[in-house]
Amino acid sequence: MPLTLLAPDDWRALARAHEEHSGRYALPFARRRERGQAHPVEDFLFTYYTLKPGQFMRWHPGAGVILQDAGERADWKFYRAATLQELEEAGLPPAEAAAAAQAGTSVLVDTEKFAEARASAIDFARIILGKTAAKPGFFGCFGLHEWAMAYKSVENKIRHDYLELRLGAEGTDRVVESHKIRCSHFDAFRFFMPQAVPMNELQPTREQQRNLEQPACLHANMDIYKWAYKLLPLVPSHLVMDCFELAWDVRELDMKAAPYDLRDWGYEPVAIETPQGKAEYVRQQRGFAERSVLLRQRLLAELDRHLGQTETE
Repeated sequence: MPLTLLAPDDWRALARAHEEHSGRYALPFARRRERGQAHPVEDFLFTYYTLKPGQFMRWHPGAGVILQDAGERADWKFYRAATLQELEEAGLPPAEAAAAAQAGTSVLVDTEKFAEARASAIDFARIILGKTAAKPGFFGCFGLHEWAMAYKSVENKIRHDYLELRLGAEGTDRVVESHKIRCSHFDAFRFFMPQAVPMNELQPTREQQRNLEQPACLHANMDIYKWAYKLLPLVPSHLVMDCFELAWDVRELDMKAAPYDLRDWGYEPVAIETPQGKAEYVRQQRGFAERSVLLRQRLLAELDRHLGQTETE
């Protein structure tokens, strides 16, 4: 495939822009952590997921892009020096290409090493992204997974730390008991309180994950960010940021619709125990589902473009 050549001033400007953009999210978290403070909504993407703020703010151009005068990246994981042939293919005049190849300071992502080292992660990402994008969304869950995590909190001696239950413990239990629960996401289901587990119409397992996830699920849509950063540096940072910002928006709805009272934090509840709240939840859920399918398709396209197409299970 054609290679792109970025001059030092151009790629460094892109790196600075990414650092500034990503820093709007990462730096407030880092400052809170230094002060021993926590935010019930915004911290989640940096505590539940494993990409550290410094890694999140580091810019990657994606595969197929040669960065000139980037010798400091030659030792970065999954980077290598560009060959003379690659530099010439990217449009550098022969004399300049020869000098750059000899210096070894023009670098690009090593797709072969990445594909070899991350084969299992790539295969799983292809399967779960492709299967989820192809499914119809289920819009009848109303975020009840969060309520099931707080069910029977008195019996289970759950302390909700600095967040109060908006309807109290009994009111929360009544909401759970008066609704059908149909959570398809294993990593949400595994946090259900024991008494709520048999109430779920589905009983997700890790082994079933690739078959159960669907594009209306808020947690599955937050997880697109996880699949994206696991594919760094093969995929570009701007695509990872698009996935992160979907996860950021989804997390806000997830907590607004949860049983906790977040009004002191500036979040008005989406009261899913009411018809109006359910309608608002579904309205936002549909928008997230549309965004999620497009992002899954973009990630799959990057894999196909750089690693070739592979049949999924």
